[in-house]
Amino acid sequence: MTLVLHEPFKALWAERDAFVEVERLQGVVYRELENRRTLRTEVEGRGYFVKIHRGIGWGEIAKNLATGKAPVLGAGQEWRALERLHRAGVPTMTAVAYGERGSNPATQHSFIVTEELAPTVSLEDFTATWPEVPPAPGLKRKLIDEVARMAGTMHRAGVNHRDCYICHFLLHTDRPIGARGVSLSLIDLHRAQTRDEVPRRWRDKDLAGLYFSALDIGLTRRDKLRFLKAYFRQPLRQILQDEAALLRRLERKAAKLYARKLRYGGAL
Repeated sequence: MTLVLHEPFKALWAERDAFVEVERLQGVVYRELENRRTLRTEVEGRGYFVKIHRGIGWGEIAKNLATGKAPVLGAGQEWRALERLHRAGVPTMTAVAYGERGSNPATQHSFIVTEELAPTVSLEDFTATWPEVPPAPGLKRKLIDEVARMAGTMHRAGVNHRDCYICHFLLHTDRPIGARGVSLSLIDLHRAQTRDEVPRRWRDKDLAGLYFSALDIGLTRRDKLRFLKAYFRQPLRQILQDEAALLRRLERKAAKLYARKLRYGGAL
């Protein structure tokens, strides 16, 4: 069994079974499945997000593996990813409680509690009006640089997100937002993987997710090149040469997505 408790849960659950107590927490439920629950709760006037995993069963594990997917076995993946990101200097959530009980991966009971990041707005929502109301050039450049820096640092730290979309970058609105600086945090890392080095395949999947989630916000070719330069931290000529296959693949997939959008008249 693994159990890490910080305040206020260290005092709140003293001399109690944390695995029982976490199941008793009440609040706004964001996701309720047989084996997983996500909710927002308040303790002593502060907001927290709670993710509870109850084991997915051998059948679900086998199904994931058969389709080439890495199953999410518990809260440990997010806990390890958060630790790695904090050490690397990537702004993200702060975990205040984590528990894992049971050695059988199919029935393991685990949870993680993180401090709420507020007030914030997701980059998806913040950029939604950009095609009609373009942002100040300096602000757009600053956001591109920061997202690229965070993504690059995350990958160099051995973490790949697996849900790497602009909706999972939160912009803090209680601080100045402009060309001189922005404050972002990366969230929703329950599917993240940690290794000594991120395989190119998984790195490219994260980059593809970012690219596709930003297709409709009015980015120019110059904006995309700016992202690449900040992410890879290399001269553009070298990037365009070394990553030519990746860039061609992204453009082909982007063209298919836009063709489908025009065909069905819907959103990406």
